[in-house]
Amino acid sequence: MQTPHIPVLPTEVQETFIDVKEGYIVDCTVGYGGHSELILSSNPHIKMICIDQDDEALNFSKKRLEAYGDRVIFAKGRFSAVIKEFEGYAIKGILADIGVSSLQLDKMSRGFSFESETLDMRMDANHSLDAYQVVNHYTKEELEEIFKVYGEVREYKKLADLIVKKREEKPFESAKELSDFIAKHLYAKKIHPATLAFQAIRIEVNDELGELKELLDSIKNLKLSKCLVAIISFHSLEDRIVKQVFREWSKSCICPPEVMRCLCGNDHALGKVVTKKPIIPTGEEIARNPRSRSSKLRIFRTK
Repeated sequence: MQTPHIPVLPTEVQETFIDVKEGYIVDCTVGYGGHSELILSSNPHIKMICIDQDDEALNFSKKRLEAYGDRVIFAKGRFSAVIKEFEGYAIKGILADIGVSSLQLDKMSRGFSFESETLDMRMDANHSLDAYQVVNHYTKEELEEIFKVYGEVREYKKLADLIVKKREEKPFESAKELSDFIAKHLYAKKIHPATLAFQAIRIEVNDELGELKELLDSIKNLKLSKCLVAIISFHSLEDRIVKQVFREWSKSCICPPEVMRCLCGNDHALGKVVTKKPIIPTGEEIARNPRSRSSKLRIFRTK
């Protein structure tokens, strides 16, 4: 079966869960099943719970993983909500690859590509908010905020102003029209000039940072024992959230800093951080799969 997406950090993910001998591993963003297939093939006695909000990806993964039969459970929805349905399961591993798949990026009808004739960017086609609405209907101040915070665009005010003035003449109809417009007015040394702006719009459309925070809250609320939590992020905003949350989870004392002596019992750590620094792809992997270059894997083990 031809696969449309190369999973990032495949060896590192496989090694993360290699010692899990029983129970369930949750793939919160199964995508096209690459990571799940690796884990199922390496861990013959575990079962997978595979979640995604993209119907196309789920249908593909169901076919790809059908050889594993009842070892795989599929569920559609946003991972932060769906994971709560499996509270009573013996979950020993959780994987979340927060990135957009190659197929989503490359398929013109999805509106993620710079060359796309649509302006969509929804991971879930049933979601009401799309990129067209963000670009053509957000206020200048709202556009400034998402370009500054989600895209870390240096000239965020200039970009928002240009878009607002241009759409007064005619709304932006396609991702190609928007990317060509940005490329005429902004300069970037190593990446396409529209890369960061597109990232910001995509994050806004799909509430990606909110989803990540909700996922981490959901995991904490499950109170899982001896469970490995592995999160793959693709930009600094996501990685910062994962790093900070894992650090909070590892704190044993939660007293305010001004307290002279511990009063909380000093027994609040959920577990410990496995990765002091994030795991990043090797040069060989980046050469084979350039889209892996910004990926970072952080791992936490609950006690």
